[in-house]
Amino acid sequence: MNPSEYAALLDLAVETARETGRMLIDKRPATGPEVVAVKSSATDVVTQMDEAAERLIRERIGGARPRDAFLGEEGGASEGSSGIRWVIDPIDGTVNYLYDLPDWAVSIAAERDGETVAAVIEVPRRGWTFTATKGGGAFRNGEPVRCGAGVSLESALIATGFGYAARRRASQAQVLAGVLPHVRDIRRNGACAIDLCLVASGQVDGYYERGVQLWDIAAGRLIVTEAGGRIGGLEGAPPGPEFTIAAGADLFGPLHDLLAPLDPLRD
Repeated sequence: MNPSEYAALLDLAVETARETGRMLIDKRPATGPEVVAVKSSATDVVTQMDEAAERLIRERIGGARPRDAFLGEEGGASEGSSGIRWVIDPIDGTVNYLYDLPDWAVSIAAERDGETVAAVIEVPRRGWTFTATKGGGAFRNGEPVRCGAGVSLESALIATGFGYAARRRASQAQVLAGVLPHVRDIRRNGACAIDLCLVASGQVDGYYERGVQLWDIAAGRLIVTEAGGRIGGLEGAPPGPEFTIAAGADLFGPLHDLLAPLDPLRD
């Protein structure tokens, strides 16, 4: 594929994400969205708006590109024949959305052969549209963004998140206790996709979390790398459910080396 093809995928993704974000604001029930299912625990919820948002995304992209495959948090996987797969998180930060807090996002990534080539993360309540294409840089509302540079570990503002299972949370609290004395401070925003965008724009210096899924990071990983950052797992592993670390290029190593001895993969 060439840059113009990446741009066409991005245009479709941005248009769809913005429509979905508007729908999620305009149609959010005044009394709050209804919880229709739970996942890993009783507090890990799915609302009817998550399901409606994913249907809208699949309808819009599928209507324009009927041969593409999909992987979505709510709707699972569907096969395609074009070589393009869309990885979608209709609401990243569902608990924030449930409580009418602003930090939730619509995340859409287009993959070619397992590699993200176009990505958008729409944060409607903040007025942010983060985008990236392979080799084309990363942007917020059309302006280039870059990860922070030259930040020492002790001066770094680090974002993280927690799972919903009690046992995992207990382990994550122990890891956090080992991190906190060695960094500037910790932020917990409740949406992985937004945390990755904050790394990309230098609004936080690094991020780590255990338990994020492909749809959580598919768009954000391209935005981070196109902003000059690094994203990966522990000991050279790829980012994913086992562990994900993202940071500016010169901070990634020190943050990794702080985390690795804390045994962050235990539950």
